Amino acid sequence: MRYLPKSPAERWQMLAAIGAESPGDLIRSIPEEYRLREPLSLPGPLSEAEIIRYFQERASETAQGFSSFVGAGAYRHFRSVVTDALTQRGEFFTSYTPYQAEISQGTLAAIFEFQTLMCQLTGQEVANASMYDGSTALAESVLMAARISRRRRVVLASSVHPEYRHVLRTYAKNLGLKVEEIGCTETGQMDFSALKGRNLADAAAIVVQSPNFYGVIEDIPELAETAHASGALLVVGIAEAASLGIVRPPSDADIVAMEIQSFGLPLSYGGPYAGVIATREKFVRQMPGRLAGQTTDAEGHRGFVLTLATREQHIRREKATSNICTNEALCALSATIHLCLLGKEGLRELALQNLAKARYAQSELGKIPGVRRVWGGPAFNEFACDFPRQVRAINKKLLGEKIIGPFPLDTYFPELSQRGLVCVTEAMTRAEIDRFAAALRRILESGE
Repeated sequence: MRYLPKSPAERWQMLAAIGAESPGDLIRSIPEEYRLREPLSLPGPLSEAEIIRYFQERASETAQGFSSFVGAGAYRHFRSVVTDALTQRGEFFTSYTPYQAEISQGTLAAIFEFQTLMCQLTGQEVANASMYDGSTALAESVLMAARISRRRRVVLASSVHPEYRHVLRTYAKNLGLKVEEIGCTETGQMDFSALKGRNLADAAAIVVQSPNFYGVIEDIPELAETAHASGALLVVGIAEAASLGIVRPPSDADIVAMEIQSFGLPLSYGGPYAGVIATREKFVRQMPGRLAGQTTDAEGHRGFVLTLATREQHIRREKATSNICTNEALCALSATIHLCLLGKEGLRELALQNLAKARYAQSELGKIPGVRRVWGGPAFNEFACDFPRQVRAINKKLLGEKIIGPFPLDTYFPELSQRGLVCVTEAMTRAEIDRFAAALRRILESGE
């Protein structure tokens, strides 16, 4: 009765209260042919030790022992056990989000530290307490730009992650926002000549991602100059936050929308992750989400308050800037702990390892006949390659070698079936890179 504390008598009282004569009445709406008539085919009963051993054996059949070269918006980075140990403390782990914020001083203090770290990383003046994820943070940033500029047209780089673009278009569809895309050059960067050839007089924002979906770093200062010359805002999305360890912060941008999964959050089959919006202080009133601030109490002691909350639960609905989840508190806490453990020099060292290992992988793959890098602009830890065969067919063979191969770009671009995205982070060893290159060479030379 540990997890179902109601007694049998109480259960019968509950059934009587809703007019049911037995527990079976609760499933009357389920047709007979769909009802389970025999026990599920499950092993057991098993002891705790046997259950642990069972799942360890199942894990060894799947991901354990595999090397993964997939990135494309979700990245495998080193995570200290200290992060899990601290986030799983009861005072943090049981808190979903602080609705009575000022009595949650510890939570507000952690959010305040998170906001500070995000500002330092992005070169912006203010950051919110976190949001649902990077894609929705980008979409919300565009809506924010439209409110600030009072314009309804958005110019979007085609090199922004396809899923981020899809989310943005979903937002824009019923809000009267017109979204136009501009392609990229052979370097993989946004096409400046095409951008400057557009009439941007009525553009609310120019939207780019850096590093972009192809792994290439965009020229943010030049984009900012172009945007500001026409009165538009520059919105910069960041899916691989670890790049900020060595890449110049996008301080020239007006709004930065970032996915923080790289900072201490496991891949976890795609979530939960967290996004963040950072911007200039003059735009703070149009920023969605919530903002924790620092103050002093009546006795002069330092304290924290919920300074800004723009969700309809807190203010009049017609004044709300957004109704999306405004605080992924536990994920933001994990990122805060992770970054504090790394420190400034640690983050830089981690980023340098990503860069060095990706460069090494690029060099080794480039020695294989028929494999060449495309979109050759400056990159961080991810790069696209053309292969002499379909990437999916290659990946099927690589799985037999316990290697999860490049991300097949025909997932989003059907015409690019022989092009894949290779990602190498600091979690990858040189031996794994060598093994990948050797296996790829064997597969391509075999002609199977």
